[in-house]
Amino acid sequence: MELTKTVVPPPRAGEADDTYRPSEHERERRRYRRSRRRRHTWISFLCTVAGLVAIGAAAVSSPGWERVDSLFFDGAELREAFPELLRGFWLNIQMFLVAEVLILVLGLLIALIRVTRSPGLQPLRLAATVYVDVFRGVPTLLLVFLVGFGLPALQLQGTPSQPWVLGVIALVLSYGAYVGEVLRAGLNSIHPAQRNAARALGLNERQTLRHVVLPQAVRNVLPPLLNDFIALQKDTALIAVLGPLEALRAAQIKADYDFNYTPYLGAALLFIAVTIPLTRFADRLQRRAAQRTWAEAGR
Repeated sequence: MELTKTVVPPPRAGEADDTYRPSEHERERRRYRRSRRRRHTWISFLCTVAGLVAIGAAAVSSPGWERVDSLFFDGAELREAFPELLRGFWLNIQMFLVAEVLILVLGLLIALIRVTRSPGLQPLRLAATVYVDVFRGVPTLLLVFLVGFGLPALQLQGTPSQPWVLGVIALVLSYGAYVGEVLRAGLNSIHPAQRNAARALGLNERQTLRHVVLPQAVRNVLPPLLNDFIALQKDTALIAVLGPLEALRAAQIKADYDFNYTPYLGAALLFIAVTIPLTRFADRLQRRAAQRTWAEAGR
């Protein structure tokens, strides 16, 4: 469908002009706000630069800077190790993507079980509560050890043997508990009137959950969900203790071989290159959610 631009004709002679024009006082206020924003932006920028310069000067002037420079900021070492780090980081990305999908499915299942009030599902609610309490209480690194070394020791038929698969299972079990609680909070944030209105329109319980409750719940908790997945992307490095050649493990091998820690810095830069854009996106969603809440409160 083609959109056309509506042009408002000028008022005819003798007709009142209803077009809004800000007063001189309002224009002055707008100019003042723009100048204040520019001033605050420059002050923030200059203070940030001054802080970075002060930190850099303190580091360079420290007695051990030459040794730190040779061990952590060796450009030749970084260029030599970077291809191997990049190949290892691709494995981190793959593990992150696989784990993210599985965590969303598991977390949503846990959340739906915990919010249901059906008496017949009491055993499942109890099991979901115990799961959340246990796996939120166990440190992720310890869980990686337990799953990575304990699961193969059971010698069950069909048990995966690839270290990265075992690591992904540990991450899914750990983060599934956190994401399940986030989604449960989103489901509980929907007012009962939403359900009642949907049922009044003829939707059954399943349709109400799918088309009314769940979309609003996910929108409400999207920023904290993104924060959990940012942490998940970093925690894929914990799987290095099981042996797969991901970024941290590749950096460790290279550093142990050359007795230089610059590969660790290269691996850190790769993780930062992914986490910072995700963090800024999560901040933007949080600001939009806050603005939407203020707008709805002002109606």
